[in-house]
Amino acid sequence: MKNILIIQGGGRANGNTAQLINSFAKGAEEKGHFVETISLVKNEVRGCLGCNACRYGKPCVQEDSFNEIVPKIKAADCIVFASPLYFWTISSRLKAFIERFYCIAEEDSNPPLGRYEKYPIKDCALLMTSADDFFWTFEQAVSYYQFALVNYIGFQDKGMILAGGCGDTNGKPQISKTKHLQEAYEFGKNIYSE
Repeated sequence: MKNILIIQGGGRANGNTAQLINSFAKGAEEKGHFVETISLVKNEVRGCLGCNACRYGKPCVQEDSFNEIVPKIKAADCIVFASPLYFWTISSRLKAFIERFYCIAEEDSNPPLGRYEKYPIKDCALLMTSADDFFWTFEQAVSYYQFALVNYIGFQDKGMILAGGCGDTNGKPQISKTKHLQEAYEFGKNIYSE
């Protein structure tokens, strides 16, 4: 069985994103996987300072929640990045969290793909919600996920649920009126079905 770490990059406590996460986690747990969700609303992680003090084996100098989360990142088989859509991309909290991966990079004398460092090998997935549901709604977010996490860091993409049409941004969550919760449940249940 796998160790799945879900990083919740924002949203309301029982909002669309939280409900999507819960459905995914339920499916994964029913298959026997261990699932832990960490909310970046409750655990502050500030953006990278670019100071380079952390390079190759040293912890980040910032005193926030990230250094406490590092062991969980390293222990996870799969990291699920979950966010509501904010201004056509992932939340700033989730972006800040991803930036801080810089401090878990290791030196690599023969880097692939033009990188000059290597990261732990992990699987990853993306869960997102939005009020809009145009054909281009998630394009920016998916592009960042694929370029930063899959192409650059080198994580193995296990898939994504892009839950558009979840109601007005000023209203109550309406994801329960869509098919997305069932899709997330099935995704969690089958993420390691091979």
